[in-house]
Amino acid sequence: MTDTPAIELKGISKAFGPVQANKDISIRVMPGTIHGIIGENGAGKSTLMSILYGFYKADDGEIWIHGRKTEIPDSQAAISAGIGMVFQHFKLVQNFSVLENVILGAEDGGLLQPSLSKARGVLKHLAEEYELQVDPEALIEELSVGHQQRVEILKALYREADILILDEPTGVLTPAEADHLFRILEGLREQGKTIILITHKLREIMEITDTVSVMRRGQMTATVKTAETNPEQLAELMVGRKVLLQVDKVPATPGKPILEIENLRHVDDQGVERLKGISLDIRAGEIVGIAGVSGNGQTELLQVLGGYCHATGDIRVNGTPIDLTGKESDGRSRRARGIAHVPEDRHHEGLILPYTAWENTVFGYHRDAQSGSGFLMDNAAIKAEAAAKMERFDVRPPNPNLAAKNFSGGNQQKIVLAREIEQNPDVLLIGQPTRGVDIGAIEFIHQQIVALRDAGKAILLVSVELDEIFSLSDRIAVMFDGQIMGERLPSETDQTELGLLMAGMTNGQEKAHG
Repeated sequence: MTDTPAIELKGISKAFGPVQANKDISIRVMPGTIHGIIGENGAGKSTLMSILYGFYKADDGEIWIHGRKTEIPDSQAAISAGIGMVFQHFKLVQNFSVLENVILGAEDGGLLQPSLSKARGVLKHLAEEYELQVDPEALIEELSVGHQQRVEILKALYREADILILDEPTGVLTPAEADHLFRILEGLREQGKTIILITHKLREIMEITDTVSVMRRGQMTATVKTAETNPEQLAELMVGRKVLLQVDKVPATPGKPILEIENLRHVDDQGVERLKGISLDIRAGEIVGIAGVSGNGQTELLQVLGGYCHATGDIRVNGTPIDLTGKESDGRSRRARGIAHVPEDRHHEGLILPYTAWENTVFGYHRDAQSGSGFLMDNAAIKAEAAAKMERFDVRPPNPNLAAKNFSGGNQQKIVLAREIEQNPDVLLIGQPTRGVDIGAIEFIHQQIVALRDAGKAILLVSVELDEIFSLSDRIAVMFDGQIMGERLPSETDQTELGLLMAGMTNGQEKAHG
């Protein structure tokens, strides 16, 4: 291996107005290695990679590729320099074939057919060499998420990239797909490719990388050999203090069933059946986690239970049925029955971003007696209570008059949690509790969920993060294609078994559905 770095960034700085996104960052990435970059949200990781890929131009600093100073004014220059990037949200044309997506923007001349013929041969070679098998004639919209990701990697390799940047590549993958991706990355490394992996998952950093760099508040705080560090040290470098990575909780002592769901079915506006006979009980003092890849009915389950949309079947709270089609089929009625809801998408369903924090702490409960009487709201009392909630939930800055849009993602999530948990609900529905949340805030949010469980509440947790499901859940149900594939105790299963269930496999056989 040569001593010349594949990539060397020297003194990179970038500001957006008063916000210093990157400050004097220097980093060396050696060829033929997998180099991880981790950091909290807003640490500057994506900005740094966007500079390297030509999306942004640095205010100061230099980029060196294989020992040569290189100007990268745009993504085409990055591609010419041998850099490819696989984005978290894929850049694919859904109704184009794999082959068409691969050559898009890299055609040879004005005639398409020669480009397609050439690409077909190159793809066959790349697929065999790097374990990237995918049908070149298949439409993107027909492919699984894992296979779409392979197409993105093939696009970069087709353009002869020898440096690959992957941004949160496992966020939408099943565990089996993530394992396959890691095998692909190891194969690429063996072939001499250089890989930069941006991820917030410490387990992945420890499993796949050779070296890891840590960013905090726009600066590079450390670069270490992965074999010479551990998750606890990396977490402390990211946050600036010690972080409890495992949820500290005593075993659950479940009581009577609080939320009972039987044969729940939901058909969406397009006539597609999204929930196909869901039956599930959640007891007092218990966290039931729903595991599954996004898009398999978890969102619809939360929305039906929260009163956002209609369904058929039976729902009982504390033994009393809920009218699913009449007067109880809205969110307000659900809240009156003791069901609180922290939605998956805090920006579109959990908050009204232009409104202040104090207003957001009362939305949905503003007609309750403690908010005022008649048509008049007691704003002074609401503001005072909002300030107290923000202090109890460590919302930073603790300013009730600040607009919700001006808080970080983690603090926005704390505002939603404070509003719902402080209502002392019998049932808490919580979707993606730590999506886009910093590692320090994750620790706090997990503690609040466990405290609610220990107070005897029933909690339904939906998360695409299997580590989170295992850490928090007392019982795990796996959803696939609108159905519950099975239930497991965390102590009696593992990620491999859950991964098979998440992919629709039971007892080694694919479940017949549809």
